[in-house]
Amino acid sequence: MREIITFQIAKISDIEGVLALQDLYLVTNLSEEEKAFGFVTTPFTVQQLTEVIQKEELFLAKDNNKIIGYIFAGSWEFFNQWPIFNYMNSLFPKLTFLDFKITTTNSFQYGPVCIHKDYRGKGLITSLFELMRINLSQKYPLSLTFINKINIPSTKAHTEKLKWTIIGDFQFNTNDYYILAYDMKQSVSYLI
Repeated sequence: MREIITFQIAKISDIEGVLALQDLYLVTNLSEEEKAFGFVTTPFTVQQLTEVIQKEELFLAKDNNKIIGYIFAGSWEFFNQWPIFNYMNSLFPKLTFLDFKITTTNSFQYGPVCIHKDYRGKGLITSLFELMRINLSQKYPLSLTFINKINIPSTKAHTEKLKWTIIGDFQFNTNDYYILAYDMKQSVSYLI
């Protein structure tokens, strides 16, 4: 069957499909060998998904209506329910990126991002990212995220394909992370 890939903002009816994709690549569900191909670390509940969807901050890639990728985005207020995000917020005064003074009001948390393994390396990340960027650039001039240093596929996708900038690093719960930043005015559509 021919692929019919679409990109859209998530709806409540998409929750089941998002949870199914999340479960496939959640770090706690993977073997050490599987982790080498990328993983997501933040599990979301139905209630949390509902909140993000109502704010129009969850973006999907679908193949014939099956969810094959997602990008979460959200305010620091939403993400601060997890301790790692609170810790990252505490580092903002020490971080620099372009001319930005990084704050919890001029930036948002980007991610997690998940793309089904059968669709990786096909450029989906750029189209999905651009959908998210267009929809959130009016609200936030800056996007921030962190990536576990052992998640090499994610680091490469973000720094090489999407041109994110590594602006720092930190350790939390015995894991090492990069902090990355992105200027939301910068389109990635030229990469598509």
